[in-house]
Amino acid sequence: MGCVGLVNLTSINPHRLVLTNKIYNSRRPSSSMAAIRAESMATEKLGITVEKNPPESKLTQLGVRNWPKWGCPPSKFPWTYSAKETCYLLEGKVKVYPEGSEEGVEIEAGDFVVFPKGMSCTWDVSVAVDKHYQFE
Repeated sequence: MGCVGLVNLTSINPHRLVLTNKIYNSRRPSSSMAAIRAESMATEKLGITVEKNPPESKLTQLGVRNWPKWGCPPSKFPWTYSAKETCYLLEGKVKVYPEGSEEGVEIEAGDFVVFPKGMSCTWDVSVAVDKHYQFE
């Protein structure tokens, strides 16, 4: 399928992806499409799930902006999750080291993150954090 010039951005076919005023058929692999899909997909590392820059529609649907807020200055401290935590970082940069791992997971402003219940870890905050959070 070729490119189409004009695109109605309010009605996008779920089998197509809009890129710079062109439509690409999502059934045909493309490195550009893979990069865009990766931006909106969550990844799991060391038990921590991170979604980079989730769409505002997702944040609104979940009511994230109404969740309580928490913040801290640059610091390093241990933490254990007594419940599953879902959070959205408004500001900051952190490297989280799950207990028993020398490898860490980097999270930063714009990340939507899920920490599992029971996880013990160390937070190494390099840039002051401000986040919305919810425990389940």
